[in-house]
Amino acid sequence: MAKRIRSCSNLTYENMDGNIHISELLMTFVKWSAVVDNTNTPKDRQSLLADIADMYFIQGKNQAEIAKIVGVTRSNISRMLKEARNSGIVQIQVNRPIKEDQALAEQLISRFDLINARVIVVGQSSLNLQLLGKAAGNELMTQLKPGWVIGTSWGTAISATVEELTTYSILQELKVVQLLGALGARIEDYDAHAIVRRLAGKLDAEGFYINAPFLVEDKNIAESLLENRSIQETLSQGKRADIALLGVGSSDIAHCSFFLADYVTRKEILEIQKTGAIGDVCGRFFDINGKMTALEFQNKLIGISLEDLMNIPVRIGVAGGPAKIDPIIGALRGHLINTLVSDVKTISEVLIRTN
Repeated sequence: MAKRIRSCSNLTYENMDGNIHISELLMTFVKWSAVVDNTNTPKDRQSLLADIADMYFIQGKNQAEIAKIVGVTRSNISRMLKEARNSGIVQIQVNRPIKEDQALAEQLISRFDLINARVIVVGQSSLNLQLLGKAAGNELMTQLKPGWVIGTSWGTAISATVEELTTYSILQELKVVQLLGALGARIEDYDAHAIVRRLAGKLDAEGFYINAPFLVEDKNIAESLLENRSIQETLSQGKRADIALLGVGSSDIAHCSFFLADYVTRKEILEIQKTGAIGDVCGRFFDINGKMTALEFQNKLIGISLEDLMNIPVRIGVAGGPAKIDPIIGALRGHLINTLVSDVKTISEVLIRTN
């Protein structure tokens, strides 16, 4: 009979006579191996992997130290850390610092009479939505004041902005308002309700929603829905918005949110393109000079009117990439946005094309 366990993690037993019983050592090794390799349920296994990952990534222990604690080999710990990453228990995110090109931003501000512009440097890599969203979030927080009403559209850039938004202090009595009806929840980035909910949650703000699709079958249905009391309440808040987060959409089939979410057909997009439309802000299509187009389409929208949108004092456009160059030019020329967050490559081409 064992007097005591000197070190279970080292599997060493001291008996009454001071001798090690190999059979007991082997039984203990089998017991620990069962814990590591054959946990009773997937939940047990995940819990074990999470514990090991916590020790390694959070507590800063090395693999040899963890192996001693758990009672397995270092190679087992390495294998389990890899499993934790592959199963999603451990997720690694690289937070790149934001570098901005102030000279390009000043050229853009001067040429289009903007309130402000942020032009991020992305190096040789393709556009990084995380960096774009972080820069846009910084711009929002720089402008924001207590009691303000924030209007928002939807899209990948706006979703990234909400995701990367960092609040260093809570501003009181903020409101977040959905400016355009829902595009559907099949694509999370286009789920307007989710974007309002997430943004309101981060800002400790009150959210206002449009419980209707962004597009209906005809003008009469749109007019009827716009008379709905709940929708009117939200749009009334939209009219009082002090600042708006706006994506800049493209009419190109490969990048058009409306088409990608199956809300309009290929034929309908081609018809919109025939009117000269190259992009949209809040569903309001425009040509390269910023003139409104596709008016029949716009008459079927459920959302803030063009006039009320243009009356929002600060309209932050968030967009970048080759497909957004012409839409950005049109949005700037039409003054649909008066603040822009984009990247060096995109803005360099915008300035060349508008020289």
